[in-house]
Amino acid sequence: MHRTFTAFQGQRRLVSGAAGEVALIVKRVAPRPDGAIIIFEDATGRSIDFDLRGGDREVLARLATLVPPQVEESTPPSEPRGRGRPKLGVVAREVTLLPRHWEWLNAQAGGASVALRKLVDEARRASGDKDRERQARDAAYHFMSTMAGNLPQFEEASRALFADDRRRFTGLIADWPTDIRDHIVKLAYSDRA
Repeated sequence: MHRTFTAFQGQRRLVSGAAGEVALIVKRVAPRPDGAIIIFEDATGRSIDFDLRGGDREVLARLATLVPPQVEESTPPSEPRGRGRPKLGVVAREVTLLPRHWEWLNAQAGGASVALRKLVDEARRASGDKDRERQARDAAYHFMSTMAGNLPQFEEASRALFADDRRRFTGLIADWPTDIRDHIVKLAYSDRA
């Protein structure tokens, strides 16, 4: 899954796409006093700042560190595995559990780390749809708060969004500016179309 971004100038959607594509188009658009340009990360609905100073190569180089390309979990290793621990992108962090939890984890085949990874993977599979719906609703709300917070029926529309009342929600935002309305619906419901 690739990270996508959407830029708005005032109430008009300028472009949606990968970070580099959006940044270069925004860089070329003449700023208007009546419509500031805001870039949103579609996955979160939050605004993000891109440093657009310098030439195209400089902008893209800075973006590569700000928005690194996502690595698929199933990407095969590019070089043969040597001895020792595999390079899984493992990040060590602290986990605080009660003694009975540690006892159970340590008694599992492969030890605590393997058991925890299996539990997390199982939980992700079990609640995946609900998690995606919650993330989509949150992204739509964050975008909506920024771009439509002063529009008529914003609070009622927010209630309908969180109640997952799609019919009422789309009815309440029907008179909002087209690009804003369409982007909110896309963020909230595109995975359930």
